[in-house]
Amino acid sequence: MDFDTQETVIEYGADRKIERILPTERNDAHRLIEECMISANVAAARFLQRHKMLGLYRIHEGPSTDRLNKLRAFLGEMGLGLGGGAKPSPLDYTRLLAQVRDRADAHLIQTVMLRSLAQAVYNPGNAGHFGLALEAYAHFTSPIRRYPDLQVHRAIRHVLNGGKPADFPYVHADLIGLGEHCSMTERRADEAVRDAVEWLKCEFMLDKIGQVFDGIITGVTGFGLFVELREVFVEGLVHVTSLRNDYYQFDPVGHRLHGERSGQVYRLGDGLRVRVARVDLDERKIDFEPLESERGEKTERRGQRSRRRRRE
Repeated sequence: MDFDTQETVIEYGADRKIERILPTERNDAHRLIEECMISANVAAARFLQRHKMLGLYRIHEGPSTDRLNKLRAFLGEMGLGLGGGAKPSPLDYTRLLAQVRDRADAHLIQTVMLRSLAQAVYNPGNAGHFGLALEAYAHFTSPIRRYPDLQVHRAIRHVLNGGKPADFPYVHADLIGLGEHCSMTERRADEAVRDAVEWLKCEFMLDKIGQVFDGIITGVTGFGLFVELREVFVEGLVHVTSLRNDYYQFDPVGHRLHGERSGQVYRLGDGLRVRVARVDLDERKIDFEPLESERGEKTERRGQRSRRRRRE
């Protein structure tokens, strides 16, 4: 499944401060390397299966029933459908991606589709890789930096040295524990990276308080909107209390906030112009204020003055 996601790279200046944040370029050379790595990982997984060796597979299961129901409810509101019934295949996802690719709201639909998928984990029980549409997949190409790859290398080396599955020093219970541990440490490492990057981005935004940026809504919750600034690639929160001209109801199915009186809707994927209101380095948080609220307040104040004049 080829989701159109945007990754970034941070460039540092001579003072080791962020100089700028740029989108990464994914060209044909990157795609070629990725395909070679996937081919090597598939070959390693098939080798383990062929020799009935225990190893850590990289498994990615399909969407859960709950996530699938939420996705279908959202797609139904958009006049779309996902094939495959109770168990859609990767091909069903791919067909839907192709169907919406040229729509103005394609980014919104792709984001919701991506969030319906589970997180990949390590496990000795091969369950296939849904996202890559592969029956067997194992991480093999990075044994220096990733322990699951090293474990796969050990299993392959055991076979190449004439060993049998019965005399492999690891048993199924060992690999269950190792898989759970490696999955946990992978998530922990990702969180540590995000935490560090969020601090750096907060530092980068300290001198930009009061400045105005165009952004895109990347998350909608009951307490507000997460907005990523275009061309700056920094995310912050528009708290629901800063949407001052109305009371907003959260619609989790439609991924939107809906104003009760004005009918104003803030939806995942919508553009939003914001002002940087606050940066908290300790909390690693950035707060934005929507300029739309200011316009709404001015309009409301003008309306109140007009009604007062008519009464007078």
